[in-house]
Amino acid sequence: MSFDVEKIRAEFPVLQQQFDGKPLVYLDNAATTQKPQAVINALLDYYQHCNANVHRGAHRLADEATRRFEHARDQVAEFINAKHREEVIWTAGTTESINIIANGFKQRLTEHDVVIVSEMEHHANLIPWQQACHASGASLWIAPITDAGELDLAEFASLLQKAGENLACLAITHISNALGTVNPIRDIIQQVRQTSADALVLIDGAQGIAHGDVDVQQLDCDFYVFSGHKVFAPTGVGVLWGKSDLLADWPVWQTGGEMISEVSYQDASWNVLPYRLEAGTPNIADVVALGAAIDWLSTIDLTAMRAHEKALISKAGSLAADFDGLEVIGQAKDKLSVLSFIMHNGHPADIGFLLDRQAVAIRTGHHCAEPLMQRLGLPGTARASFALYNTLDEVDVFFAALDKVNTMLM
Repeated sequence: MSFDVEKIRAEFPVLQQQFDGKPLVYLDNAATTQKPQAVINALLDYYQHCNANVHRGAHRLADEATRRFEHARDQVAEFINAKHREEVIWTAGTTESINIIANGFKQRLTEHDVVIVSEMEHHANLIPWQQACHASGASLWIAPITDAGELDLAEFASLLQKAGENLACLAITHISNALGTVNPIRDIIQQVRQTSADALVLIDGAQGIAHGDVDVQQLDCDFYVFSGHKVFAPTGVGVLWGKSDLLADWPVWQTGGEMISEVSYQDASWNVLPYRLEAGTPNIADVVALGAAIDWLSTIDLTAMRAHEKALISKAGSLAADFDGLEVIGQAKDKLSVLSFIMHNGHPADIGFLLDRQAVAIRTGHHCAEPLMQRLGLPGTARASFALYNTLDEVDVFFAALDKVNTMLM
């Protein structure tokens, strides 16, 4: 297989648009990715031909809906190399997945326990742990980053040593949504294993999953979570992957239909995996479409794709370095997809507005990482984030538009 970016772009209807006569340059992929026609077709086909509730149906529509729904579970399990298909739990997205695990920890943590997160975490991988520690009396420790936006590995090792056997959980992002930093999660997980035999590791894979190099067995994490809409699928659907021996008796998050085994007026017992953690009617159509997205991504030469993505961020970084008055925030040696920046003569919100007038879509603000921005001494940044369908020419267009913005803000 080869990587043909123009052929790939042709599969995304949204990217064919123009605004005020200018082709759309979509650089907000860390917030959400666009959807290829194959995913849109899968969503439409489900509603047009087999819309029904899954499991236990006594008719052909329900049988077909169930088949597609469970096939998507197989597709995800294969994509991330899960050991068992039952380890793939459908959720509403990364946020719900983390809350399921953090909520379960409330019943496991004691006042002697330590949970570690990093300074670069998204709110979704910080607040649930704050609340779990508040409820249990456990301690929440924050692993610091360097001024370059990398995890301070020496300080991280020191925190692990200090926590010792009291370490209950490490929850850390695979790739920072605000800085683009790629964390060395395999090495980090090994360090945790050497520190405490009982500590669990959760990886926030919201930004990592779309790059196609996630092997949960090789990583040896305990939980890996992500959202469908970051991997070319619809919003409102996501995945909690966890080791089956942990999830088999993990405290249930919600109760109701599907997740039960037996119910009386006095009590209830819970179903087996994966259903015990999937209460209620699931988001069937979007699960099916997520399967289609995984199927579509699996047809692409992922090695060539990653080389293309690295070329995009490399070119953006090079142009940024030569851009007077622009400062890149996050200079990690290993980074991907995200160029976060400030311009000394303009507020990020103004930059975003003026770029939008030129049909360039970026994001501005604290990117749901407000404590990180406080650590960096910033109210927020402008963020351009790239995906496999972006082109090197679009990087040039982006910086040409930034040059006009710079002139307007002088």
